[in-house]
Amino acid sequence: MGCPVCQLSYLIVLFLFHCSEARPSSIHEKPATQMKVPKYRLWDVAQKSLYLRNNQLVAGYLQGPNSALEEKIYCVTNRFFEPEKFPIILGIQEGRRSLACGTGDLPVLQLEDVNITELSRGGAETSRFTFFRSYKDGMWRFESAANPGWLLCTSAQSNEPLGLTLRPDAAHIVDFYFQLF
Repeated sequence: MGCPVCQLSYLIVLFLFHCSEARPSSIHEKPATQMKVPKYRLWDVAQKSLYLRNNQLVAGYLQGPNSALEEKIYCVTNRFFEPEKFPIILGIQEGRRSLACGTGDLPVLQLEDVNITELSRGGAETSRFTFFRSYKDGMWRFESAANPGWLLCTSAQSNEPLGLTLRPDAAHIVDFYFQLF
């Protein structure tokens, strides 16, 4: 089976391979409707999975038959932003719905019915759908491109909506694990 560190390194390489692909020339790009988007499991450090409830992504403990409720996360690179920032767009339901950050004093995370492969070719207006990902100590963080400093987070409580926080040192859990499906 191998050591856990080696397995984690392998997952990291797979994630980076799928979400940081080189920018293909427009001649060789597939139409957005034909692109195969990689899917992942995303869970927080407390092992809470994401599922859909009342049109919101919620983090909770799914066991037994409820584990089928877990939403797979689809990921594409946003080619408008500098690749050094690792800009990605996250979606659910085969990538047909995207996570979006409202702007304002207290930005709100929401789901919008827009295909992430279409967004990946957009311009500055796609910033609210974009997250800069960073990796530290075996976990990922996702910072809103439209709201610098705001990080994707889960609540310390179970079955609460996925959200955004400015305070990574607070009770919010902002580190996530990704596993390629």
